[in-house]
Amino acid sequence: MASQSRLTFVNLPVADVAASQAFFGTLGFEFNPKFTDESCACMVVSEQAFVMLIDRARFADFTSKPIADATATTEAIVCVSAIDRDDVDRFADTALGAGGTVARDPMDYGFMYGRSFHDLDGHLWEVMWMSAEAVEQGPADMAQPV
Repeated sequence: MASQSRLTFVNLPVADVAASQAFFGTLGFEFNPKFTDESCACMVVSEQAFVMLIDRARFADFTSKPIADATATTEAIVCVSAIDRDDVDRFADTALGAGGTVARDPMDYGFMYGRSFHDLDGHLWEVMWMSAEAVEQGPADMAQPV
C-alpha cells in the first residue's frame, strides 16, 4: 500500500476553552487563529497534527453518544514526542506546574522514557522519548522497566 500523507485532528471536549488554551500555551503549543473562537481552539502540534479543544456543548453537536467524563474514565491517550529524556521531564513538569495532575509513575524502559499527566479536563496525555536506534529498528521486545 502506498504511503499517503494525512492531516490528523484529535478533538477533545473541554469545560473552559480559554483555560485549556492557556494551559497548553504554557506547554509551548501555538493556536491557529483561523480555527479558534470562543467555542474551540485549534492547537498546532505539528504541520500535520492538530488538537481541537472544543467546548463540551459544541462537542455534543458532533456525536450521537454521551460525552465521556475524562475525570472518571479514559477515552483515549494522547501522546506527544520529546527530543530527549530531559525534554520529557521539562514538558511533564511544566504541565504539572500549570495545573495538570500526575497520571502514573514515569515509564523507563531504557530505550524509551515517558511520563503521563491529566490536563485540566482529565484527558490523559503522555510525553515520550525513544532512542533513535529503537525508532529505526523497532524494539526487539518490550524491555522491562528499569
